[in-house]
Amino acid sequence: MAKLVHFSEAASLALHAMVLIAKSKNYVNVNSIATEMGASRNHLAKVLQQLVKNNYLSSVRGPSGGFVLKKPADQISVLEIYEAIEGRINVPECPLDRKICPFDKCLMNGLVTDVTMQFKTYFQEHTLEDFVTRS
Repeated sequence: MAKLVHFSEAASLALHAMVLIAKSKNYVNVNSIATEMGASRNHLAKVLQQLVKNNYLSSVRGPSGGFVLKKPADQISVLEIYEAIEGRINVPECPLDRKICPFDKCLMNGLVTDVTMQFKTYFQEHTLEDFVTRS
């Protein structure tokens, strides 16, 4: 079934894992997160390493190691998490990314631009802490 808005598995893993890590006072290991989420440990580990690389998480190896937030949850926007995994959100002028259109006015009437802006604004205005308190 087609979806108008697609949220990749990697972005979903990142957001959900960040909420679980933010809820914990201790280091959280990848195995426990993967088990709780029913996710592939290997895929999750790659996503978490991307978040470490982008300075949202710190990681410690070893039996008592795992992941912890690098800054408070109320200082991390959901947009930052999303863009750390997917890259910057571009707001398209044309849903097909065409420079030349055979019509004087977009057939979509700016819908794709509006939906993209709503998505981006929502994620920009909400922090990880908002999602922690909601879960």
